[in-house]
Amino acid sequence: MGVMAKVFDPSTQLKPHTKVRSLVDLPRVPKYTDGKVQLANGMSWIRYWVQFDNGEVVGHISHGDIVPVKFWDQHLVLERQAEINAVDAEARAAAAAESGDKTGAGADGAAAAGVDPVINGVTIPQLLIERSAAARVRLGAPAA
Repeated sequence: MGVMAKVFDPSTQLKPHTKVRSLVDLPRVPKYTDGKVQLANGMSWIRYWVQFDNGEVVGHISHGDIVPVKFWDQHLVLERQAEINAVDAEARAAAAAESGDKTGAGADGAAAAGVDPVINGVTIPQLLIERSAAARVRLGAPAA
């Protein structure tokens, strides 16, 4: 029986000596530069000190700005899936607006079936989506 590969969990706090890759441009460190976590700290805001391969040491890097190198391929897949989901949601919203459906429930099979949508791995109650849409209408803001 084969060994199953570990699955990337973006919420897991990284440990010191974890090899990581930057997802954003940082001071003196270009995007996608590899490095190694030196220190992890914080309670509600997890941040790291990382020594990068270009010799720079940068502190207070937010958890979402780096990813472990061993999970880089999985991160790219998750990122691509998020892009596809965003395009699909935009297409459903456009179709709902075109059909005159104000709630969007008719365009979304999950909403029509009474299932709350999952966005970026987080379940959003349909009540909150409808409340937000009503607030945008009430405030005269453009539709999302």
